[in-house]
Amino acid sequence: MLRISRHSPTPSRRTPARTLAAAAALLSLAFTCALPHSDAAAAEPRTADDTQPTAPRTPQVPAGVTAGVAVFDRQTGTFTEQLNASATFRSASVVKLLLALDFLWNRSPAGIPDADRARLDAMLRSSQDSAANHYWSTYGGPAIANRMITRLGLVDAAPPPAGHEGYWGYTAISARDTVKIYRHILETAPADVRDFIMQRLRQSTRCASDSFDQHFGIAAAFDRPWAVKQGWSAFSAKGTCGPGSSTSARTQAGSAAPATGAAGVDLSRPALHTTGTVGTGDRSIVAVLTLHPDGTSYGKAYTDLGRLTRSLHVPGGTAPAGTWYGTWGSDVAVRNDPAVGDNLLTRLPAGVEVLVGCQKKGQAVSVPPYTNDWWAYLPQYGGYVTNIYISHPHNQLPDVPLCTEQH
Repeated sequence: MLRISRHSPTPSRRTPARTLAAAAALLSLAFTCALPHSDAAAAEPRTADDTQPTAPRTPQVPAGVTAGVAVFDRQTGTFTEQLNASATFRSASVVKLLLALDFLWNRSPAGIPDADRARLDAMLRSSQDSAANHYWSTYGGPAIANRMITRLGLVDAAPPPAGHEGYWGYTAISARDTVKIYRHILETAPADVRDFIMQRLRQSTRCASDSFDQHFGIAAAFDRPWAVKQGWSAFSAKGTCGPGSSTSARTQAGSAAPATGAAGVDLSRPALHTTGTVGTGDRSIVAVLTLHPDGTSYGKAYTDLGRLTRSLHVPGGTAPAGTWYGTWGSDVAVRNDPAVGDNLLTRLPAGVEVLVGCQKKGQAVSVPPYTNDWWAYLPQYGGYVTNIYISHPHNQLPDVPLCTEQH
């Protein structure tokens, strides 16, 4: 069965002159190190709610990124952001929304077999590819895309190109069509279908089934309530999410992907998409579809998509408290306590930007020529990283408060 492959980050852009084997053994990390940069800290993220200025703003698209953006305020019935909203992108795992809707079109979730309930749960919460393969191969492949295009009145979407019918992730989609999909789920679909799908999107797992950290974009830019369906494609190397060992990247089955598909859709550059709803009552629908330069690491794309998403006016959304900082190194550990030991929660994508909520002293860590006993608490991960791997020249971050006893 042909399917789209999804891969994890390549090594950080800041490549070391040497490896730190001793430190890697100490921290159970396979580091690819670089000197910290003093200018990597980003400004405090803004709050995206009704108090924001109403003057038009242009979404802040990082250099080299191609983006399609649409933000729809369901309370006012208007778009607050549109940028290349009709431009088509390969959907990657965002198409799993259509797979679920197609299967449930004439079915009530209450009456589906337990096996399908489990598959849909894994496909929507943790983006499981094997579940998507099942529905794609069982119910007609490209015919699913064609059925849903007609049913939902999508205007930019298209099935995968000829010769690549098995690649569900090559289904073409636009930001404005993505908004239509969510509006159908929220406003037109039967209540039990709406609740079934949205409940699972609200329960999105940080670690996807293939060991990718999928809480980027919407999930990082806003406090809950939110619901997300993310997508990623064409990143090399390995997945790092979770307390276990990093997993090797899976390769795409079948023949090599063409450079472009139907209507000129790019099928080769790394793609990273964040879609979903934000705010009480699913007030805003957000769709941010992006392509990145060839060779971009997952951590770099994760960071760039995050900055773009944080720049948007999203009614009903509230930005989390904290300060954004860059990180350096590969497989950097997030730990349950500010100490090295059997307390690993997950590993960060290489070079990713993280939200720091507070800091405290803990076990001293040495990575020559650095020694540091300060640790940064990452509220979105519920754990700590040693400040050595925060991109700032000082051991203690000057603009981050001390942690209270609850951390």
